[in-house]
Amino acid sequence: MLKVNEIYYSIQGESTAAGLPCVFIRLTYCNLRCTYCDTEYAFYDGKDMAISAIINEVKKFECKLVEITGGEPLVQVEECLDLMKQLGDERFKVLIETGGSLPIKDIDQRVKVIMDLKCPSSGMEKKNLYENINYLKPKDELKFVIGNREDYEWTKEIISKYSLDKRCEILCSVVFGKLEPVQLVNWILEDKLNVRFQLQMHKFIWHPETKGV
Repeated sequence: MLKVNEIYYSIQGESTAAGLPCVFIRLTYCNLRCTYCDTEYAFYDGKDMAISAIINEVKKFECKLVEITGGEPLVQVEECLDLMKQLGDERFKVLIETGGSLPIKDIDQRVKVIMDLKCPSSGMEKKNLYENINYLKPKDELKFVIGNREDYEWTKEIISKYSLDKRCEILCSVVFGKLEPVQLVNWILEDKLNVRFQLQMHKFIWHPETKGV
């Protein structure tokens, strides 16, 4: 059984799949408390669902792209790993968004991992599990959410230290409402940083605090 906060059908708002129709499975619980968190409602609220029931719910939307998110989905690690495997067996294209503080090494190889490394302004930088970098696949994506210039300089250092741009796709976005997108874009262009800038598209389509989108 997994504790599920919500299952809904929307468009993907981030990553290289941005703009595509997607079914989201938001799992309950998170081991982090980022200063800019926009899904605090998923910390505790949810209902217990069997994996078979989750997959049946997903099938109703007739969409083959599925993202598992949270909260932090890997808090419920054994059941989450099994869910990803079974979705893969059902020929879904599976994404998982994870905060980067819990091991990713046992995730099914068919799954695209979208992993954060938490910048200093998140308050969770010390929770980054850098060992995870060794398990990133070329198709995976590594995300930095940047709130100020310190975060940006830290991001550059980490990319260089671990040669991250040679390992997988690098995503950079702003903390919504804290840093103007144009400022981050200017920094990236000035430094010719080899990253993909992204916006949280769903926050511009719907009200930023709207759930289930």
